[in-house]
Amino acid sequence: MERRPLGNTGIELTSLSFGASSLGQEFRQVDVSEALRSVRVALDSGMNFIDTSPYYGRGMSEVLLGVALRDVPRDSYYLGTKLGRYDASHFDFSAKRVVESVDVSLHRMGVDYLDIILCHDLEFVEMSQIVEETLPALRRIQKEGKVRFIGVSGYPMKMFRYVLDRAELDVILSYNHYTLQNTMLADLVPYLKGKGVGIMNAAPFSARLLTNAPLPPWHKATDHVRQICSQAAAHCESKGVDLAQLALQYSIANQDMTTCVTGSANPGRIEQWVEWSQQPMDEDLLQDVLEILKPIHNWFYVEGRPENNDDA
Repeated sequence: MERRPLGNTGIELTSLSFGASSLGQEFRQVDVSEALRSVRVALDSGMNFIDTSPYYGRGMSEVLLGVALRDVPRDSYYLGTKLGRYDASHFDFSAKRVVESVDVSLHRMGVDYLDIILCHDLEFVEMSQIVEETLPALRRIQKEGKVRFIGVSGYPMKMFRYVLDRAELDVILSYNHYTLQNTMLADLVPYLKGKGVGIMNAAPFSARLLTNAPLPPWHKATDHVRQICSQAAAHCESKGVDLAQLALQYSIANQDMTTCVTGSANPGRIEQWVEWSQQPMDEDLLQDVLEILKPIHNWFYVEGRPENNDDA
């Protein structure tokens, strides 16, 4: 699998990475044995980065990863987790919790260090705390060797500029913003490159919106957005292609995105994604789909505090 440099970190990630949110049952109830096997299938298929968070399954994802990775050589993969969000409305970005959270994550996953640590969904809090308290605490932990690189993740594009105008980051992780339907992350690339920041993209399917699967109950897509995406899926089906295949291929094709993070607790699904990633993209079908999706291009929703979001 193709590997791309991650900003100025000196590490290279595969174009497709394993997202472990599904191990925390964020989309459906999972079979534990299948979930564990999905991690190994991802690694055996060539993916070299695993992304998780203590928020996923409220610890369940990290615990299962600890089991799945028990006999896997630590130097054979890169591992990233997050901190700051621990439940739907439980956020704590204090310096004290930063120290505790890193130690708990290391213990759960049975590792001595993390390659990447991200402040998770910081749009839900006063972002000045991230700059003034959270990131300095992480830099101290970085000097101790417990984490190698630090960054932030979240939904609104606005918060990346807010933090990077005031602090230094090694990496960022954005989700739902470089897909067939929304390419706002691409607009931010020159700014991020100018800062030397590694760019990770996640959720090429926009939480199932760009697939044939039913949306999770928490999905915020409007009826109009769902209808347009259904039209795109139907058109792909008429051409004998799954919309999800095109969505995955489109998201990993952009060389500016070091990696595309997506996950499943279904080993067969992961094998399918790897297979799709190796196949050529149907350029004619892509243009058809982009035309269908044009009425909702760059549609987004509000997440977290209104002041932390982009203007509509």
